[in-house]
Amino acid sequence: MIGLIQRVLEANVTVENEVIGEIGHGMLVLLGVEKEDGDAEIEKLANKLCRYRMFNDSDGKMNLNVEQIGGEILVVSQFTLVADTQKGNRPGFSRGATPEHGKTIYLKFIDALKSKGIPVATGQFGADMKVGLINDGPVTFQFNV
Repeated sequence: MIGLIQRVLEANVTVENEVIGEIGHGMLVLLGVEKEDGDAEIEKLANKLCRYRMFNDSDGKMNLNVEQIGGEILVVSQFTLVADTQKGNRPGFSRGATPEHGKTIYLKFIDALKSKGIPVATGQFGADMKVGLINDGPVTFQFNV
């Protein structure tokens, strides 16, 4: 499972010209699911994100997590994160989960975040989405679990 995390002032997801998910201050999570991902990876990434200190304290240091700032999380599925880009000029997706498995893991991941008390908005799995954001910093991290 790969999570590309961006600290944002705001973010939204649009499908067919309709905003289906949006947040204010918090984190945008672009989530790539691999074939072997399961409950252990879901919990590990959800726990990491909820505790990760990527927001500034009053001294301007990254000492606060999303809960401490009263932030929100927007989760968007992005299968291209698991692409193999090492060879040739076209990405390979052999590591990626099947659409069925990917959707199951994506939905379980969202539930895991919600169970931790963080407000969560989402994209639409498998849809052609337009993602808008104002990256704060910019601050972006990649997690491979």
